[in-house]
Amino acid sequence: MVITKHSRISLYPLQINKDKNHFIVEDKLTGEFYEMPEICIEAIAMMNEGQPLDLVEEILKERYPDEQVDMQNFAVDLLELGLVKIVDGNVIPKEVEKKKNNGGLEWIPASLGHFFFNTYSSIFYSLILLGSIILFAFNPSLFPVYDDVFLFDLMIYNILVFLSISFIFVVVHEIGHVLAIRAEGLPTKIELGHRLFFVVLETDMSRVWSLEPKKRNRLYLAGMYFDVSVLFLALLVQLLFVDHFLIVGIAKMVVISTFIRIVYQFCVYMKTDLYYVLENFSGCYNLMENGQMFLKRWIPFLPTNGKTATFKGEDKLVRPYAVFYLFGVLVTITIAIFYNFPLIIHAGILVSPGFLEPVSSIYFWDATVFFLQFILMFGLLAYSWSKKYRKKQKRQPV
Repeated sequence: MVITKHSRISLYPLQINKDKNHFIVEDKLTGEFYEMPEICIEAIAMMNEGQPLDLVEEILKERYPDEQVDMQNFAVDLLELGLVKIVDGNVIPKEVEKKKNNGGLEWIPASLGHFFFNTYSSIFYSLILLGSIILFAFNPSLFPVYDDVFLFDLMIYNILVFLSISFIFVVVHEIGHVLAIRAEGLPTKIELGHRLFFVVLETDMSRVWSLEPKKRNRLYLAGMYFDVSVLFLALLVQLLFVDHFLIVGIAKMVVISTFIRIVYQFCVYMKTDLYYVLENFSGCYNLMENGQMFLKRWIPFLPTNGKTATFKGEDKLVRPYAVFYLFGVLVTITIAIFYNFPLIIHAGILVSPGFLEPVSSIYFWDATVFFLQFILMFGLLAYSWSKKYRKKQKRQPV
């Protein structure tokens, strides 16, 4: 379809909402969201009124003398996004991919979400976090150390219990997101994904763009709210059941698992929940990409996510984000040094003699299961990466 500077264009149904700095445009047929400045919104309105592109361009140049206005290119961009319905009387067919009916977890009532996430919930969860900090401050022995994982003599028991605990409370974290989303009456789902080299569960947060900015942070932080609640309760269990070795040991496993998960949220270079809070607070929705490009001047080997685009005034936000980015890298290294590496090395030293035992020995299988978990983890990671690659290939034009 050829678009000229005299073309008249109308678009498919759009939902346009004012955001912090610009506007969020939703394609109502596909559910896709786009960020656009005010000048684009005015252009869309005039195009839908039947104004030719050259007249729209003339009007916008008068209203925005400092902006570069090229309506022909803008119309081509809208066409490539699949937003254009009619060009000079010719209808542009639109293929809308039918999404699988996964229920969207809409069977979860919004009232249940409101119970956990309401006007006062942020204050409540903040007090719980403060309570955990106070407990750590007055009883430093509660602070997690890597050997809290070694509750049993056999590593297979430690692995099964720790992985079970970690999985259960990762699910609890995602349930926090789900309940917060359902409190707003929006659909969602939980999928397998990854953060850099870590296999994770992910809650579909795409529909949060239909909400005003001030409501989004509650949804982004909902998982962490549940995490801090779990942490506080596990600390209390250690104090209340001090004479029960097994209960205290399991509580310590819960603490170390939850503590590390909370700290990892500060690794914003992996687009954690806190990263999206930063995006929402700043109103700049490409902080990651622009921050990487900014840091690449000094760190040439830093990976980037392709092309970037900044709106006017967003450049000043990139430098502070770059600091958070580097801080997140430092947090990752710190956790690796004080928790991950010592834990794996210590566990490997404990179980390795098991390979010298006969196959019928429980210690042989103890060592085998320990190393098999890494094969499983890398297999899940490979699956997550391949799924992301397939989706990327599917989006590329043929």
